[in-house]
Amino acid sequence: MPAAPAALLPASRFSDITVDEPDLAALLEAYANLQTSCARAATLADWLALFSAWDALRRRFSTWSAFTELRFRQDTRNAAYKAAVDRSNEMQPKITGLDAEIKRAFLASALRKDMERELGDYVFARWETDVTAYDPSIEALVVRESNLVDEYTALLAQANFEFQNERLNLSALGKFGEHPDRSVRRAAAQVKWDFYGQQRPRLDALYDRLVGVRHAMAQQLGFATFVELGYRRLTRTDYGPADIQRYRNEIVSEIVPLAERIHRAQARELGIDEVMLWDEQIYDRAGSPKPPDDFDRMLMAARNAFAAMHPELGRFATFMTDGNMLDLQLRDGKAGGGFCTSFPTYGLPYVFANFNGSTHDVNVLLHEMGHAFQCYSSRTMPVSDYLWPTAEACEIHSMSMEFLAWPQLGHFFGSDAQGYRLQHLSSSIAFLPYGAAVDHFQHLVYERPNATPGERHGFWKQVEALYLPWRRYGDIEHLRHGGYWQQQQHIYSLPFYYIDYTLALATALQLWVKSLDDYGAALGAYTSLCKRGGEAPFQTLVRSAGLKSPFEPGVLHAVAERAGEVLGL
Repeated sequence: MPAAPAALLPASRFSDITVDEPDLAALLEAYANLQTSCARAATLADWLALFSAWDALRRRFSTWSAFTELRFRQDTRNAAYKAAVDRSNEMQPKITGLDAEIKRAFLASALRKDMERELGDYVFARWETDVTAYDPSIEALVVRESNLVDEYTALLAQANFEFQNERLNLSALGKFGEHPDRSVRRAAAQVKWDFYGQQRPRLDALYDRLVGVRHAMAQQLGFATFVELGYRRLTRTDYGPADIQRYRNEIVSEIVPLAERIHRAQARELGIDEVMLWDEQIYDRAGSPKPPDDFDRMLMAARNAFAAMHPELGRFATFMTDGNMLDLQLRDGKAGGGFCTSFPTYGLPYVFANFNGSTHDVNVLLHEMGHAFQCYSSRTMPVSDYLWPTAEACEIHSMSMEFLAWPQLGHFFGSDAQGYRLQHLSSSIAFLPYGAAVDHFQHLVYERPNATPGERHGFWKQVEALYLPWRRYGDIEHLRHGGYWQQQQHIYSLPFYYIDYTLALATALQLWVKSLDDYGAALGAYTSLCKRGGEAPFQTLVRSAGLKSPFEPGVLHAVAERAGEVLGL
């Protein structure tokens, strides 16, 4: 590998980060100069110098676009933030196209083999996938797609409800899913899904336009449907749709029966005939374990938990909290969900979430801090394509952190920690079929892009029957007519991403099994994996940690068997 990139800009707090919006004309000129250099490059030294200049340019643009997107999500009502993210949406496809031209030049170079020895051959495999996923002819469609996704984000962010004498957004309303009073849970579910039912025509229209735009992109690029393009946009180089289908089938045969046993045991524990949707988050009739209700106490619990896991993790958690690199509290106008982003020129991650006082807060914090730790661990990678792995490998770091924190959950839940562990494992097993359902649904949608909104709701009912046979909606009309999928933001904004969570979870569960037998070895494998960033494809990274690819037969069977033992099922 070449020498490390130019020194990262100094910053120890979020307030130290400054970004300047790029001047488009200057940016285009810089890319034109790079293309001229590609045509003139004659030696390996020429190509490596060219790569360093291009990589630095990409890092600066990525830092600005990430910062701009973060600001918009922090306050979707801010007109200046919205205008900035719109400008970013306009620029993104132009830069993607220019990057594709540079990648093509590297791929066609007579010195490619020499560069592969310096930069690693995997980055060239990634570029070969990238260049087939974009062409300037789809620029207007890419901008349209981004704007439609932003419209969906803003629609959900601005939802507001009066419930239990509180004014709540969607994220805050979610805390009532863990309320010990079943009637309150049921009422909260009705309020939430009445909103989605009222917005159904708009949500249907938004998704219809997104499907149309994506199908048009695919056809413009020579693909029969968006499915192949969707896989290429996620840079999947070592598996394809047939592997995913076999994997989903194994979830049906190995995981769905265990999930059904979990729900039957849950009903017995709660003293009810069957688990309804509004009961699914409750595993004890006294209610779910509660994390600290004071925000500062929650952060201190996190710092103490990470420090007890490993000194390196402790130092990292202190850095993130002292540096204000987390935005975790609810606000009006703040976008929902949680994510980790990063600013490559500074080598810093940033965690965004919406705490609502439920156990979900702990899940999200551990999950996103897992992403952040990987990002920070691999921040000095000399190739920007290696700063993050592909999506399914990224989620290994986040989901593994949820399980590796098990011995320290007392910092969050005290004597209720074991209850949380069993709840976390149960919900993780139940998530695998749900994630498969989301993926299968999207394959049905994009294989039939001209389906009507009503037919798409029928697709959801079809996959629910296969993967989620225990799910019961009672008389909530929007859900009974196949509308549950409309709350899943990834379906609108990140097509085909969602199965990545399940692939990562199947890997993280293997690491959890390892941790039960040898915690030190499991944690060592985890930290080593984080430091590798994205320097190899998914299955190679998994095997480098001493684990098996989820596509290998028997992996899910072994995981389900151990989980069933721990859960007493």
